[in-house]
Amino acid sequence: MARTFVSIYHFLVWGWYIFINFYISFQLSKQQIPKARQYGSQWRYLTVLNLFLQTIFYGIAFLYDAMKGVKRKEDIKWIAAFRDFLFSVLALPLSSVVFMIFWALFLLDRELVYPKTLDEVFPKWFNHAMHTTVLPISLTEVFINHHQYPSRKTGLVFLSFISVAYISW
Repeated sequence: MARTFVSIYHFLVWGWYIFINFYISFQLSKQQIPKARQYGSQWRYLTVLNLFLQTIFYGIAFLYDAMKGVKRKEDIKWIAAFRDFLFSVLALPLSSVVFMIFWALFLLDRELVYPKTLDEVFPKWFNHAMHTTVLPISLTEVFINHHQYPSRKTGLVFLSFISVAYISW
């Protein structure tokens, strides 16, 4: 019963993130936002990259859940290892950073991270879908699913590499 719940949870969250990613693309193509056409378009924002990463992670998590019922555990061990690595090194830290930095900057100076003009493009629920729900969803994953975490050194090196690559870009 618990595995079924986890599978349903992964499927629903994966569907949620697919919806959010398509909604961003749809809204940006529908609206005329001057900065949306600049270098990198929406992909230059950590929030959008995080949503895309979460979509990939929950798709892999659901794939693992679905294949676990069909294949032997030894056959899909590499999917579990990749899922665990992706979650512990990127998905959880990025969702935490997006949540904390966005809301800290939003409270200090809203125009810095989410100008009032975006209220006409994206409704308030969508702002929360991008910046608030990512952390509770990731924390729920911590509690309902056991993950094998990499060594501290491996995790920090990979996260540092990704951080430097993002900042350099």
